Amino acid sequence: MADAKTRAAGAPPTIRDVAELAGVATSTVSRALSNPGRVNRVTRERIEQAAAELQYVPSSQARGLSSGRTNAIALLVPDVTNPFYFDIIRGTQNQLKAAGYTQLLVDTEESAEMEADTLRKMQRTADGFILAASRLTDAQILEAASSQAIVTINRSSANAPTVMIDTPGAVVQALEHLTSLGHSQICYVGGPASSWSNAKRWKTFEDESRERGLTTSRVGPFTPKTTSGAAAADAAARTGATACIVFNDLLAIGMLQRLRERGIRVPEDMSIVGCDDIFGADFCNPPLTTIASPIEQAGRVAVSMLLAQLDPLHAASSRRLAVMPTHLTVRSSTGPAPASPNPALPN
Repeated sequence: MADAKTRAAGAPPTIRDVAELAGVATSTVSRALSNPGRVNRVTRERIEQAAAELQYVPSSQARGLSSGRTNAIALLVPDVTNPFYFDIIRGTQNQLKAAGYTQLLVDTEESAEMEADTLRKMQRTADGFILAASRLTDAQILEAASSQAIVTINRSSANAPTVMIDTPGAVVQALEHLTSLGHSQICYVGGPASSWSNAKRWKTFEDESRERGLTTSRVGPFTPKTTSGAAAADAAARTGATACIVFNDLLAIGMLQRLRERGIRVPEDMSIVGCDDIFGADFCNPPLTTIASPIEQAGRVAVSMLLAQLDPLHAASSRRLAVMPTHLTVRSSTGPAPASPNPALPN
C-alpha cells in the first residue's frame, strides 16, 4: 500500500497514492476533491483522510503557480459570531483543504458596504468568493460576478450559482405545526431589513397564513442576536399573538429570556419557533422548536460549485442552483394554544 515510507524519498504524493491508500479508483479521488457532490459521504471522507495523511497537494495548485492563481478562496459571512455560520465555515474549509485551497474568512458585520469593499480589495488575493447570506443587491452581485468567480449561499441571484437552504419550505411546516396545536394568531419576528432570506420567509409566512385564514402580525426588523430578543419579545407580546415564528435561533433564545422575566410562560402562554437549529438550541429553557437543515453540507456544495467555475475540466458538470432540504425539529417551546390569556400579556 502506498504511503510516505514506500514512496521514493522526497517524492511528492500523487493522486494514485491517495487512491491506493483509500482503496478507490483515481477517477473517484478526482471527483471527490473537485466535485464532492458526486461521491457518497463515506467514500469522500475516506479519500479526504487519505489525502490529509499523505499531505497530498492536488495538481491544480501546481498549475496555479504558472497561471497567477493564489489558491485561496474567500468566504464572506455577515456575523462570524453567529453559530449558524460555524457549520458553513467548517464545510467550506474541509472541502477547500481537500482540493488544495486555503480559506480566507471575512466577517462583513452585516454591512453591504463592507461586503462590496471586501470583494473589490480582495480581487487579487482570492481566486473566488463564497458569499453567505449576502447583503448585496442584485446589481452589486452582477457587477462582482462579471469579473470574479462567485457562489452565494442563501441569497438567490440570477447572476451567480446559488446554494439555497429551503427555510421558506420549513416555515410552511412550522405553520402547520402551530395550527395543529390550535394557534390562530401568529406573529412573524423579522430579521435584518437587508436580508434576502428574511424577505422570502415573510412572504411565505404571509401567503400561507392567508390561505389558512390565520390572524397574523409582523414585528421587526431586529438584529439577529440574543441581545435583540428583549425588544422582539416585548413587541411580539403587544400583538396578542399566541405563537411566533422567529427569524433565527439567537433572536428566539433572547426572546425566551425576556418572556420569562415578564412572567409570560413558554409554551403555555406563547409558543416560539426559531430557525437554524444552532448549537445550544436544545439546551435553552425551554428547548427550542426550530427549523433544521444540513448547513455543513451547504458549505461543501458551495465549494464544489465554485471549483466548477475555476476548473474548465468540470465546467460541463457545473450547476446553477442547489437546494438543501429543511425540516422542523419539535421541542418544548411549542404547545397548545392557551384557553385564556395570561394577565402578564397586554390586552
